[in-house]
Amino acid sequence: MYGRSAVYYDSIYGFKNYRRESEKLHTLIERHKKAPGDTLLDVACGTGNHVTYLKRWYGVEGLDVNPAMLRQARKKHPGIIFRQGDMCKFHLANQFDVITCLFSAIGHVKTETRMRQAVGRMARHLKPGGLLVLEPWITPDRWTVGHLSANLVDQPDLKLARLSVSKRRANLSINDEHHLVSSTKGIEYFVERLEMGLFTRHDYQDAFKDAGLGVSYDTEGLIGRGLYFGSKPV
Repeated sequence: MYGRSAVYYDSIYGFKNYRRESEKLHTLIERHKKAPGDTLLDVACGTGNHVTYLKRWYGVEGLDVNPAMLRQARKKHPGIIFRQGDMCKFHLANQFDVITCLFSAIGHVKTETRMRQAVGRMARHLKPGGLLVLEPWITPDRWTVGHLSANLVDQPDLKLARLSVSKRRANLSINDEHHLVSSTKGIEYFVERLEMGLFTRHDYQDAFKDAGLGVSYDTEGLIGRGLYFGSKPV
């Protein structure tokens, strides 16, 4: 999961409009949040691209399991706390008014058991009235085997192609991501396997309810994958 490719992550996903997503997210948070404060923990924060904009409205912290991603996040945001931790197991001393888990990062947990653990762990770190915002991965009925995908980067000092053909094993989506990279360091080729859990809407909703959260669902969300909102009782 984003090993050798971590250094290229921001270039590969340069097409994403993080500003627009964050502005829409802020509007939705204000609509759903009942807690009076503005502290926010971004779980699976990656390189901190949403943090860039969310810090305008919130006292933000970040959490991610990938040390290579965190190095980039800390470099971009030296004044913000970023911690390394597994979303299924992390334990922090403080709670937050808002917790976000975006860009389908929940899929990386792979199994329904671990997804429930992650939702429960995030719920425990919410203040009374706090809000969990989770952007899901694709549902099992919408995953297409044999889909061709390509990400192309054409920058002055970096040319990159990432290609894959989608596969499936039970409730796991599988993409073997083939990377061909040309940079000032030379040319390299490597493959990384991306396995993500395919969970139904009922799976997510049950996980929220079992974690003690009231749950609602926005079908559109930020990029068409929907958003779950979990409210902790006051």
